Amino acid sequence: MHAGTRRPTTRLIPAVLAAGLLMTACGTGTGGSQADAPAAKVTVTPAAGAAAAKLGAPISVKADGGRLTTVEVKDDKGAAVPGRLAADGSAWTSEGKVRPATTYTVRTKAKSSGGKESEGTSKFTTEQAAKVNKLTNTPGNGQTVGTGMPISILFDHPVAKSSRPEIEKALKVTTQPRVEGAWGWVKDWSGKDRIDWRPKDYWPSGTKVSVRGALSGLNSGDDRWFVRDYDFDFTIGADHKAVIDVPSHTLTMYDNGKPVGTIRGSAGSPQDPTRGGVHTVRSKNAAETMDSATIGHGNEWMLDSQWVTHLTASGTFLHSAPWNKSLGVVNNSHGCFGMTTSDAKRVYDFLTIGSTVEVKGTTSTKKTDVGNGLEVWQESWSQWQQRSALK
Repeated sequence: MHAGTRRPTTRLIPAVLAAGLLMTACGTGTGGSQADAPAAKVTVTPAAGAAAAKLGAPISVKADGGRLTTVEVKDDKGAAVPGRLAADGSAWTSEGKVRPATTYTVRTKAKSSGGKESEGTSKFTTEQAAKVNKLTNTPGNGQTVGTGMPISILFDHPVAKSSRPEIEKALKVTTQPRVEGAWGWVKDWSGKDRIDWRPKDYWPSGTKVSVRGALSGLNSGDDRWFVRDYDFDFTIGADHKAVIDVPSHTLTMYDNGKPVGTIRGSAGSPQDPTRGGVHTVRSKNAAETMDSATIGHGNEWMLDSQWVTHLTASGTFLHSAPWNKSLGVVNNSHGCFGMTTSDAKRVYDFLTIGSTVEVKGTTSTKKTDVGNGLEVWQESWSQWQQRSALK
C-alpha cells in the first residue's frame, strides 16, 4: 500500500511544475504565447508585383491590428523616397507621387497590438508616361544675378488650370536671409505657360536662393507627366540699377542706391515712345543686328549694334547707336535707348542679368505684359499675388 501511494505522488510533482512553467512562458492574462499572436496586417499601395502601377498617386503603407515602426522606400537607383509616418504609426505616405517607369522597393517593420514584431518587403513598377512635360528654369543653377531677378519657370507644354495648384505647392523657395515672395502664373511672350516667383521688394544683395521642385509624378494636364524633380540654386549679386529720364535724354547708373555715372542718349520718339515702368535685364549680347521687321517696321533698316542689353522680349533694348547723330539731344529711336558705343559698353558691363532699369517721363501709355520678358515689376505686390493659383 505504501509503495502504491508513493508512485502516483511521484508523477504529480513534475505535472505541477510543468503547469507552473507553462504559465510563466505565457505571461499573465494572455491566454497564449506571443509566437501564436497574429501579426499586424501591412498593406502597401500600389500592390506588390504590379508591373504597370498607375501614375498620379503617392505610395501609401497602412497597418491594421498594430503600428508601423519602420518604413523604408527606395527607387531603382537606390534613392530614398521621403514620406511621413502618422503619429500613431497606423500609416505612412510618401511626400510626392510615383514617377513613371520606376521600380520601387518598400521595406517595413511593424508591431502588432499583441506585441508581435514582423518585417516585410514589397516591390512594384509604375507604368510609362505616354506624354511628358519638361521645363526650363531661369536663373540657371549657380548663377549670380541682379536684385530684380525673378525665378522664372517656362514649361514645354501647356499646364492645365486644374493642375496649377498642385504644381505650385510642389515648388519651394528657400532664401537666406528670409525674403517674402510669391508665385504667379504668366503667359510667356512665346505663348508658353510660365510660373514666376518674385520677392515682394527687390532682393537684398548676397541672398542665397534654393528652388526645389518636387514635380516628378505630377500630371500637368492632358495626361502629360513630369518625370523628374528639379533643383537649382543661385545668388543675388551687387545692387546695380539704372534709371532713364526720357525728357532729359539721360541714363543714370546706381550702385547700392548711389549714383555712379550719367550717360546721355536717345530714347523713343513721340511716335514710338520707350515703354515705362521698371524693366528687368533679361539677357545681353555683345554684338547684334537690329532688324526693323522684329518690331513691326517691315524692312526699314538692318543695322549692326554692339553692347546690347535686352529688357522686353518685344524689343526694348539699351544699345550702341553710332548712326544716330542726335544722341543726348533728341529722342528719336523706335523705343530703345541708344548711346555711343563706349557708353553702351559701360552700361552693358555695369548691369547684370536681373538688374532693373526704370523708365521715367515717357509718353507711352502701353502696359508691358509680365510675360514680355521678365517684367514682374510692372505690377504692384497686390496685383502680383492675384496670379497665384492658390489665392
